[in-house]
Amino acid sequence: MLKEKLKGRKAVLFEKLENSKVKCLACKHYCIIPEGKTGICNVRANYNGELYLLVKNRPYALAIDPIEKKPFYHLLPSTYSFSLGTVGCNFHCLWCQNWEMSQIIKEYANFDLKKALEFIDKNSVYLEPEKIVDLVKEKSKDLNIKSVSYTYNEPTIFTEYAKEIANLAKKEGFLNLFVSSAYESNEALNYLKEIDAFNFDLKLVGKDYVKYTGAIYERVLETIEKAWKKGKWIEITTLIIPGINDNEKVIKEIVEFISSLSENIPYHLTRFYPHYKMLNKPITPIETLKKAYEIAKKELNYAYLGNIPYKGFEKYYNTYCPNCNTLLIERNYYEGKIKVYLEKGRCPSCGRKIKGIWD
Repeated sequence: MLKEKLKGRKAVLFEKLENSKVKCLACKHYCIIPEGKTGICNVRANYNGELYLLVKNRPYALAIDPIEKKPFYHLLPSTYSFSLGTVGCNFHCLWCQNWEMSQIIKEYANFDLKKALEFIDKNSVYLEPEKIVDLVKEKSKDLNIKSVSYTYNEPTIFTEYAKEIANLAKKEGFLNLFVSSAYESNEALNYLKEIDAFNFDLKLVGKDYVKYTGAIYERVLETIEKAWKKGKWIEITTLIIPGINDNEKVIKEIVEFISSLSENIPYHLTRFYPHYKMLNKPITPIETLKKAYEIAKKELNYAYLGNIPYKGFEKYYNTYCPNCNTLLIERNYYEGKIKVYLEKGRCPSCGRKIKGIWD
C-alpha cells in the first residue's frame, strides 16, 4: 500500500548510504535520513533506502500575485506571477507568515514517513507539472502573467517538482522565480538551471540564525553569493523584527554583504506584524524602518520598504535613477497602479542602464 502511494514521487537529489540510510542533497542541512523517516522538512522521506519527495505533484497553495508582492521590484514590473507552494519547510522561524502550510506538518508527522504522507495527501491537491503549466497558460489569457513563482513555503524542499514545472514553463516563455530562504545546496543550485531569479530572505546575522531558524548564517551567505555568480537575478528581503534584528549593527552587516556582491541588488526591508509563535513582539515602528532604509541607501542603489502604507511614504516604494534621481517606476499601492517610465531598461533622462529584468 505504501509503495503504491509513493509511486511517481522518487526524488533525484540524494545519496544512498549504509544500513539503508540516505543523505538528502536538496538543502544545506544535508539530512541523514533513516528508513521510514523524513528529513527536517518532513516532506523528503526514506523508503527502502530510496528518497521520496512526498509533496511531488501535490501543491497546497495556488494563486496569481502581482510580481511586486513576491517582492520583485526589478523584474517585469506590473506583470503577474502564477504562484505555488507545498506544505513543509526546512526552517522553523517563530515569526513564520505562512506557518499553516510550512510548520504544522512538523507537529503532526514528527519525521514519520507514514504520518507525513497522510498529512500531505489530506491537505493537498493533485496537479502534475503539465497541469500546472496548462493552468498558467489558461490564466495568462486574461491576466498579464509572465512568470511562475515557487513560494509561500520554502521551494528548495520541493526542488524536483519545481524543476519539472520550470522546464515546461520556460518552454512556454515564462520566467521561473524562487522566493527562498537561501539554503539551497550547491547540488540544488546546479540542478535548478531553469530558475531565472531569486528573492532571498536574509533574516539575521551570526549565531542568531541557528537560534531562530535552525540554519547556519555562513551557509546562507554562500548560497546567495553562488546564485549571484551563476548570473541569476537576485533581490533580497529582511523582515525587520523589534528586538531581534532591528539594530544598526545587524542592518549594516547585511548591507555590507549585499554591496560586496553588487550595489545594484535591490534590498527590501519589510515591516513585522505579530504572527505564529512571536505574538509578544510589537509591530515594527515606521521610524525603525526608515533608519534601516537610510543605512541601506548609503551603500546600495536600490532599497525599499514594505508592509507600510503607500500614501505619505511613496519614495520608499518607488524606483529612482541612482544617477539623476529621476522617477523610473511608480508603485502606487494606494490606488493599485504601477507606472513604468523606463525606456528599454534605461533612465529616460540620463540614459543610465538600470539593473534588472525588464522584458
